[in-house]
Amino acid sequence: MNKEHLEIITDELIISAKQIENTARLLEEGATVPFLSRYRKEATGSLDEVQITAIKEQLAKLKEADKRRESIINSIEKQGKLSDELKAQLENTYVLTELEDIYLPYKIKRKTRALIAREKGLEPLAMIIMKQQESNIYEKVKSFINEKVPTIEDALQGARDIISEWINENQPARNKIRKLFSKEALIKSKVAKNKEEEGIKYKDYFNYEERLNRCPSHRLLAIRRGEKEGFLRVSMAPPQDCALRSLENIFIKGNNEASEQVCLAIKDSYQRLLKPSIETEFANNSKEKAD
Repeated sequence: MNKEHLEIITDELIISAKQIENTARLLEEGATVPFLSRYRKEATGSLDEVQITAIKEQLAKLKEADKRRESIINSIEKQGKLSDELKAQLENTYVLTELEDIYLPYKIKRKTRALIAREKGLEPLAMIIMKQQESNIYEKVKSFINEKVPTIEDALQGARDIISEWINENQPARNKIRKLFSKEALIKSKVAKNKEEEGIKYKDYFNYEERLNRCPSHRLLAIRRGEKEGFLRVSMAPPQDCALRSLENIFIKGNNEASEQVCLAIKDSYQRLLKPSIETEFANNSKEKAD
């Protein structure tokens, strides 16, 4: 068994290394969880089904992370952007979401608003705005006006698009929003349009909200089933003002015209990029919890 995997699972589950090694080996050989808990107590150290299942799930997650890490390293290497430091960071990361956060700036993107703005030569303006050191940003903007960028607002919008992407790709920002989702996210469900009669068995969830971290599995399962069958529309997120305040604490460095532009970019980044991304993560996790 992989040494790093063993250490991670031992720390996570507080089960001895020997028990984990033996259990992992038997699982690899095809033994089922009930079989191990009933008939291989001497090998597992009398682990119950819950503990054996936890080991099995942890192993699966670590293997998935290993596979994804290899794919990410290959992708970045082909781009010629794989530094020794970046490779070491990836090799020492075992959580899938953290791997994806590291990879995000290197991911091959479709033609995004930020990419279009870069092609118009607006990245230097975005960098000036992001530093928030200029008292009169509008004077700086004038030098970026041309045929492709005909107005000051066009230049500012393009710069904000680039800043929005930077914010979305910032690991501390993503982790902060992820933690906020964990603590404060509300799961909300509403009846789908014109589905009141057909979806009557889900009437309890036609206008429902609850803290996600307090929502029991059976209720989560019912809401998810209603969504899958097309009777409910489901969303999950923390209060937006809390999320924006958290991001402002990271990125706002002053109180000037440039800072105002960064504030606008923060709101756009959260609504258009960051919130949908983290919401998808939590939606997938909630489906696993319901299952």
